[in-house]
Amino acid sequence: MTWLILGLILFLGAHSVRVVADNWRAEKIAAWGDKAFKGVYTLVSILGFYLLVVGYGEARLQPLALWNPPIFTRHISMLLMLLSSILLIATYIPRNHFKMRLRHPMVLSVKVWALSHLLANGNLADLVLFGSFLIWAVLNFRSARARDRAQVENSVAIEDSLPKPNLYATLIALFGGMALWAVITFVLHAKVVGVAPMG
Repeated sequence: MTWLILGLILFLGAHSVRVVADNWRAEKIAAWGDKAFKGVYTLVSILGFYLLVVGYGEARLQPLALWNPPIFTRHISMLLMLLSSILLIATYIPRNHFKMRLRHPMVLSVKVWALSHLLANGNLADLVLFGSFLIWAVLNFRSARARDRAQVENSVAIEDSLPKPNLYATLIALFGGMALWAVITFVLHAKVVGVAPMG
């Protein structure tokens, strides 16, 4: 559990700098340069991710059950994961309705992913891992929306100047997300995590 917690601190900490210390971040970028800052950020993130994966794997070998989720929560979890997958793909498809309406689909994808796994798992390690990501996603999304509002001085003029959502881009995000969900659900989850969602 120690490695899991340390990994979460490093990984989520690196991804929270803009949320809790945006001015410090700007100062360091100015002092170090953009590439050097991104290099340190990337190294800390990779180390944190490695530690949380190792720590979560070790914690799963000696699970401490806090509750036993009912079967129906697994079905809810799978539906939420479908939504999470669509939001994830929407992050990378320009001008789709999801991205243009929600602004930050990646953060929302993480939020839905974390919530879905909290519903379907009842061990302490699951609560620590997915609960941490859920809290981070909620705070990150709130911060991102606050930055959006701060940058908008004339919302009507800006809104009128924005490109319109593209139906084909939205369909690509929708069906791409469904395909990703299917691959994860029926193939990757069992191979990588060792648990078959449909099993």
